[in-house]
Amino acid sequence: MRGEFLTRVTIWITFIGYTAGSVLFAISHRRRFDSAVRIAWTIAVVGLIAHFICAFQYYHFWSHSHAYIETARQTDEVFRVNWGGGLFINYALLALWIVDVGWWWKSGLESYRQRSRALVMAWHGFLIFIIFNATVVFKTGLVRWLGLLMTVLLSVAWSQAFRQRRTSSVTLAKS
Repeated sequence: MRGEFLTRVTIWITFIGYTAGSVLFAISHRRRFDSAVRIAWTIAVVGLIAHFICAFQYYHFWSHSHAYIETARQTDEVFRVNWGGGLFINYALLALWIVDVGWWWKSGLESYRQRSRALVMAWHGFLIFIIFNATVVFKTGLVRWLGLLMTVLLSVAWSQAFRQRRTSSVTLAKS
């Protein structure tokens, strides 16, 4: 019971931290919320690390093989394909997110904002895809509806952020 609670709470800390940070990032025309965004995403990635620890402790008994088999079972339940490779996608997600947040802390806010549009779109598209699958595709009931709401909110926030970025780039080019 405790393990299930901790595993669920840590992933929701991740989802809420990332979503809050994304909305702040999108509405921040003058970058006034960048520090809050960085803290929100840091909390989100720490939540994801804690989620991995809880999942491996309470569900997989610190066994990669067990986690792989369970991932394959869940994938088979949903897609009728016995494939555990999604576990490696989760490993990649964790590693890339740690690098992403680490880059922001090491290089500073301005460097983080100056990344290429394609990189930012690919990265956040990947995060939204993972959240959608984790909550809408693989879950049911209230979690599915909350996940759908969250992915729509994230998609709108990032569309807004990219529109603002394009508008400010055009404005700077005309100056």
